[in-house]
Order: sequence, then C-alpha cells, then structure tokens
Amino acid sequence: MTDFAELHEELRSVARRLLATRAPEWGALAAAGWASLEVPADLDGAGATFAETAVVAREMGRAAARSPYLGAAVLGVGALLALAPGAGRDELLRRAAAGEALPVAVAGDGAVAFGMEGRLLRGRAEFVPDAAEASHLLLLARAPGGDPVIVALGRATPGLTVAPQPVADETRRLAVVTADGVAVPGTSVWRLAGAPGRLLDRAAVAVACDSLGVMEAMLEATVSYAKARRQFGRPIGSFQAVQHACADMLVQVSVCRELVDDAVRALCAHDAQDAWVAASMAKAHVTAAAVSVAGKAMQLHGGIGYTWESGVHAYLKRAALNRALFGSPAEHRRRLAARYPGTGRLTAPVV
Repeated sequence: MTDFAELHEELRSVARRLLATRAPEWGALAAAGWASLEVPADLDGAGATFAETAVVAREMGRAAARSPYLGAAVLGVGALLALAPGAGRDELLRRAAAGEALPVAVAGDGAVAFGMEGRLLRGRAEFVPDAAEASHLLLLARAPGGDPVIVALGRATPGLTVAPQPVADETRRLAVVTADGVAVPGTSVWRLAGAPGRLLDRAAVAVACDSLGVMEAMLEATVSYAKARRQFGRPIGSFQAVQHACADMLVQVSVCRELVDDAVRALCAHDAQDAWVAASMAKAHVTAAAVSVAGKAMQLHGGIGYTWESGVHAYLKRAALNRALFGSPAEHRRRLAARYPGTGRLTAPVV
C-alpha cells in the first residue's frame, strides 16, 4: 500500500475528472487502467494493490457512477486473484486487464449459494452486481467434498440464467443468477488459495468506500448550496441550525474515513488474521452513516432536494442499497459481537 501512496492523489484526481464527464463502461475502465490495477505485471496489469482499487471505488460513489466496476474490477478480478495461478485463470486475468473479458464474481451475501452434485451445478444468488453484463461468471460454490471452489462459466452456458433484478437505485445493475443442473467441465472448477470469506470482506470494504464517496459528495453539495441559497436576505449557511447540521455531517465523514482507511490497510496486509474485523466495522458503520448524511443533505436542500433535477435522490438511493449489499449493518454487528464470550461463535464466520 505504501509503495503506491504517492500516486493515490493523482489517481483520485484523474478518476474524478473522468467520472465528471461520463459513466464509463468496461472498455473505458480498461482504457483508463482501472480494470488492471491489481492484475500482476506479468499478466499485463499494473501490479498494484486493493488500496488503489479502493481509491477508484470511492470516486465511483462520489460520482454515483453507473459502471460495472464493483462486479468486475472489485469482485471478478478479486476472485481470480484469490485462485492459484493457472493457464485458464491467467488468461482470463490478462483479457480482463485489456477489457476483452468482463468477469463477474457471484459470491452471495455470506453463504455459498451454489453447490456441485458430481459435475452438476445448482444454486441461486440474488442481487448480484453487474452479472447481466458479464462475459464470464465466477460462481463461488461447494465442491462435492465440501471445499469452496470457483466455477468459471461463460455467460451463455446452458442451464445458467441471469435475470435482471430492478431496484430503486438506478445507478446499479443487479441480477438473479440461477444454475439449474449446469454441466461443469473439470477445467472450469478452480480451487481457491484462501478462505472465501476474504472475497466477501473485499466486497464489503469496496461498498464502504463507495458509501464514503457518497457522503463526501453530499457534504460538498450541501455546503455549496448553503452558501448560495438565500433566505430572509442572507445565506442559509449563516443560520446556526444549518451550520450545526453541516458540522455533524463533517464529523460523520471524518469518522468514516478513518474506518475505511483501517479496513483497506487490513485487507492489503495479506497476513492480517483479523482483517474481517476492520471490514465489518467499516461496512456496518459507514454504510449506515451514508444513509444518514444523504438524508440530511436532502433535508438541508429544502424542497429542491426532493426534485429529480437536484440529483440528491440518486445518492440517497445508492446509499440505501449499499447499506443492504453484502450484509446489513445489523448482520455485520452480529459478526463482530461473536468475538466476545456469551454471544455465540467466537471466531470469524467461515462460509
């Protein structure tokens, strides 16, 4: 993480400029180098870390961008990196880095949703980000012996269906993925090098990064509006109640930055045994706080905040969906509470 720290500000600035003009599709993400950030250099990638991926994820939230970054760059590439090197895995990583393939991981929200009966795959996962756009689906499954594996299948594989799943947040594309007795060749079953929970922690932290970006955008927009909007002959930002509300938003943003930074550092330290703790703390607190901050922004914008043209509604809907994706705050708090005697299981859940 420290090797690339000096590049984060430049990466953030470039991402902000690009996202201010358009919502990039996968080809544009690859052209910008964002699809290949964590792909090893010998596979035509940048050889960076999750810390750099997190920078872009945060800017995606700040722009409320509609792109396949979460499903593909965060989850798809993340799943491939969790596999032992092999010809099929390496080729798919190389093609993803070039924008020629769009791999999406189907990981569920905490339980492995797919199972193999011999060579047949069955299961169903809901609310899968960007699955409808995928060229390849990487399904987290249980092998017949119980070991977790990644089953790599083409989007058009017979027996595999991907149905769009509409939600209130129009900046996300979610889908239901169903496998009904899909015949899986042995070459498509890839062994994970680590626990599958690591992939879910990665997803949780990426969503927390996105929510932090939402919070920053809403704070900036609200302060700007409070300076420009006049009432009773003076800017509404001069009223103490508005000042206190903005100060509360700033405090929440500041706390969430620390939690996100800690979680990103923990995930980048591959030998950290308690990375799941930082991940759940960030997911539980930041995604809930983002809903609060976006709601406060809508309130402080007054009547204009409720209009379609203001755009505040898009951030509130995105924050609300982020809160639910990959485990609700209550679920992550229960996960954290399980560390203590008398609360149930004392270790991180193993999916």
